[in-house]
Amino acid sequence: MVFDPRMPAREVCVTGYELERWAQEKPDEIAFMFYGGDQWTWAQTLDLVRRAARGFQEMGVKKGEHVLSWQPNNKEAVLTWFGLNYLGAVYVPVNTAYKGNLLEHVVQLSDATLMVCHADLCSRLDDIETGQLKDVIITHGEATLAKLATHPSEAMLPGQGLDTMPDVVEPWDTQYIIFTSGTTGPSKAVLSSYIQGYAMGPIAGTYIDSNDRILINLPMFHVGGTCYMNVTLSNGGSCFLDTHFKTNEFWQTVRENDINLTCLLGAMIPFLLKLPPSNRDTDHSLRKAVCIPWNEDTLAIGKRYNIDVRTTFNMTEISTPMLSDLFPPEPGTCGKPREGVEVRVVDENDCEVAPGEVGELILRTDLPWALNHGYHKNPEATARAWRNGWFHTGDGFRYDENGYYFFVDRIKDAIRRRGENISSFEVESEVTAFAAVHEAAAIPVPSELGEDEVMIVVAPVPGKTLDPLELFHFLEPRMAHFMLPRFIRVMDDLPKTPTQKVQKNLLKGDGITSDTWDREVVGIKVKRDKIG
Repeated sequence: MVFDPRMPAREVCVTGYELERWAQEKPDEIAFMFYGGDQWTWAQTLDLVRRAARGFQEMGVKKGEHVLSWQPNNKEAVLTWFGLNYLGAVYVPVNTAYKGNLLEHVVQLSDATLMVCHADLCSRLDDIETGQLKDVIITHGEATLAKLATHPSEAMLPGQGLDTMPDVVEPWDTQYIIFTSGTTGPSKAVLSSYIQGYAMGPIAGTYIDSNDRILINLPMFHVGGTCYMNVTLSNGGSCFLDTHFKTNEFWQTVRENDINLTCLLGAMIPFLLKLPPSNRDTDHSLRKAVCIPWNEDTLAIGKRYNIDVRTTFNMTEISTPMLSDLFPPEPGTCGKPREGVEVRVVDENDCEVAPGEVGELILRTDLPWALNHGYHKNPEATARAWRNGWFHTGDGFRYDENGYYFFVDRIKDAIRRRGENISSFEVESEVTAFAAVHEAAAIPVPSELGEDEVMIVVAPVPGKTLDPLELFHFLEPRMAHFMLPRFIRVMDDLPKTPTQKVQKNLLKGDGITSDTWDREVVGIKVKRDKIG
């Protein structure tokens, strides 16, 4: 028996027990709604999850095993997640835009022997080495793979479900693995406990209760999607899962489904502000929104649409350590540390810097397991991140005398575009695979929609000519749509330090120069792959 009063009970943080609790307490209340019209009560959800769990069990899945889920936001993805957790197995979602080397890396790193995959994505598996992967359950169609055994979606949903959870699952067990975007190298696999998932939402989310219906349009392979699903599981409210953010359908979705809370991230905010003014701008059910980042546009969203808005800070490895009050007056703030979290802003020696100075944000919590418990198969990165007993975020922050914290920049070499964290390392790896490229640097440049656009600066192999258009066409089938560069600049040589490291700060300072190629100027439009 656990005597630590800080530890949440299984029934409030472990997926299987949460589902059983709500199916007993409120069986006929709506729990999950989906784009397209399907909806489940809590009793229906538990029945479906028990069937999915039996299907996985018959495929040989056991407690603690890792299973890949490569699916867009849909009911099958939810059943995959919950069904695996009901067995005590680990849900490992994969970004649906991945392909090539990046896909190969995460599949091999996962150690999974089973994947649940949308039919539209399957063909990409034939182009990579798939490690230990042996079996693939295909949803939304049929597919044949050259090296892997395929199974129909019925394998995941047999007629008879389990009667109860086959093993005891504890709050500190691993609930899921979510991959980082590889900001300092190849993507890392973040080990997250049930407690961490719980702490991301209900503990930090004091503004959310069981009466809220949450719109989730962020992908479930990111914490933005998983966080609010965990909130619903924990507080017994309800949520509407959309495929992705859709500017022109946003308010219709809100009105038709009585949604009153959502998260607005990055470019979503200017997109909504650019909608033509309407006499229905305040005629809707949405009353609360978490908005990131915090700026003039965010305040304008709240005022125009009559929404109570606040901001926060979070990342895959942590658990929403900061939250603001409504309408904080300080632009750029992330709020103040929530109860149970201790934060510091430090220099390279972990010594705290003075108010107003920029340093790295580090943190720890008083609740065991409320932060990640390491990077799977990467003890070196785990040790670096957790040195001196604090988790190091790699993000530059400052704080003021009033206790407000402000995100300044990424210390890690990352680019953020349309809500996606993009690894410059991954971009540069693909760019340098082009025969005419000698070296490359990927940098962020400001986007007119907020956040960043991707720019690559390249130096050609001596004696060769480098055509930006040819380079772009080379990259297009190899990279996720959001990673593809908008800008390409060709230089004879990249600026370097005496130790031969590329001086990206100088390239960022130059920005978009007169000789920079812009794909939008030449009429190239990049769209996400259509799935389903």
